[in-house]
Amino acid sequence: MIGAWFVLILLFLMLYVTLDGYDLGIGVATLFERDGRRRREMLELVGETWDGNESWIVLLAVSLWSGFPLAFGTILPQAYLPLIVMLFSLVVRGVSVEMLSEGAPRSGWERAFGIASLLAALAQGVVFGTLTATLTVVDGAFSGSPFGAIGWFSVLTAATVTCVYVAMGYAFTKWKATGELRAIAGRRGGVSAVLASVLAAVSLVTVNTTAAPLNLDSPGRTIGFAGLLLFAAGGVVVALATLRPSSPYDALPIAGLVTSTVALIIAAVVARYPLLAPPALTLADTVSPSETMDFLFVGIGLNVPLLLFYQWFAHHAFRGKLDSAADGVHQLGSSR
Repeated sequence: MIGAWFVLILLFLMLYVTLDGYDLGIGVATLFERDGRRRREMLELVGETWDGNESWIVLLAVSLWSGFPLAFGTILPQAYLPLIVMLFSLVVRGVSVEMLSEGAPRSGWERAFGIASLLAALAQGVVFGTLTATLTVVDGAFSGSPFGAIGWFSVLTAATVTCVYVAMGYAFTKWKATGELRAIAGRRGGVSAVLASVLAAVSLVTVNTTAAPLNLDSPGRTIGFAGLLLFAAGGVVVALATLRPSSPYDALPIAGLVTSTVALIIAAVVARYPLLAPPALTLADTVSPSETMDFLFVGIGLNVPLLLFYQWFAHHAFRGKLDSAADGVHQLGSSR
């Protein structure tokens, strides 16, 4: 049951990173877009499904809290500061979308949306980085400094995650946009994908200098890790080849980058399982009683098909290219 619950949490993490990742990336990309019309088109893409994309982080938090309470109570205090920044940023993003949909002055709220997206992406990267820092626990409670886990590696992971999100954002924009915005997204997406790949490679190389080096002590782990890295590299190659504006395969860039991101997450799990935080906090140390796990697996599991259906329906309802008419795109939140 521990393994099944961990797989469920891992599924929530991958769904959140890939779905909310692209709309966080689009938000960051609006900061580099000077043309107001193109910014509005990008915000329209986010306004279609952003609320459903963020639902997965709620399930992720609830599942971690209920299934592995000791991990929730000891690891999260180490990451309180970036988590607080992330939550406030996500709130500002939501408020910005709603204010823009009600016709509020665009320049200020568009800027707030972009800055909040950037801060949320950076904060999430810092949270991932803190998982490589030594966890100070006394009598089952966190006793370290809230600043202790913030260092050079968490700065590196913050930059990596942000660039990955931006690359996915541009890839999604190329898939859904037309005309000049599509061409710009393809060119900038290629640059972002290359930068994200370089930073991800540097992170993989330098993680062995942290308190949580890669655990590849068995042939099975090594083969699995290497195979997943090949999948990730293949996804990047596909994305770079099809991000070019001349390529007609607009859905392949986002598919390639999602494949790469998922492969890297699973590779990190393969190289760390069952360690949650150094020096020795494992899944077995933090799990809830088996009766609780059985109840939660049924209760939370019933919500997964509902959310998956909602995500499918939202993307199905807004399928196709963005309707960029001569007089501008539709208001945020409207159908097209």
